[in-house]
Amino acid sequence: MSKDLMRYDRLAQDALRGVIRQALTRAASPEGLPGAHHFYISFKTSDPGCDIDPSLAEAYPDEMTVVLEHQFWDLAAEADFFEVTLKFGGVPKYLKVPYRAVTRFHDPAVGFHLHFDYEAPDAANGAVPGAVASGGGGDGEEGTVVSLDAFRKKD
Repeated sequence: MSKDLMRYDRLAQDALRGVIRQALTRAASPEGLPGAHHFYISFKTSDPGCDIDPSLAEAYPDEMTVVLEHQFWDLAAEADFFEVTLKFGGVPKYLKVPYRAVTRFHDPAVGFHLHFDYEAPDAANGAVPGAVASGGGGDGEEGTVVSLDAFRKKD
């Protein structure tokens, strides 16, 4: 079999993260979440691009899951991250989460589930996280982590 010079693994990963971005963009519109849709989003709180309240970072030093259903404010889906304000213990807290930090996205209203393997960004080796999509229970196979170094032009 030939070497994958098209980088389909990367194209698929970008497309799947785009699904999250588009779903959040729709939820951020004035119409909000349609019907019974709501999202469970798990992410790595230790990702350097995360901006979360120090009390949340202390309570969830590795990963946390947030629910976007009825009470969320200032949701914005940007190109590389989303931001939202949620209440924790009745206190509003701002969250900024890069899509690369997302490990799971689930809309239980329709049984839609995405699972992403996470690897902390490392500019030195160009590693990127892999992703797996599945319907319902998330029985997909694990993604593959690859290095981009072999495909970079040398100066």
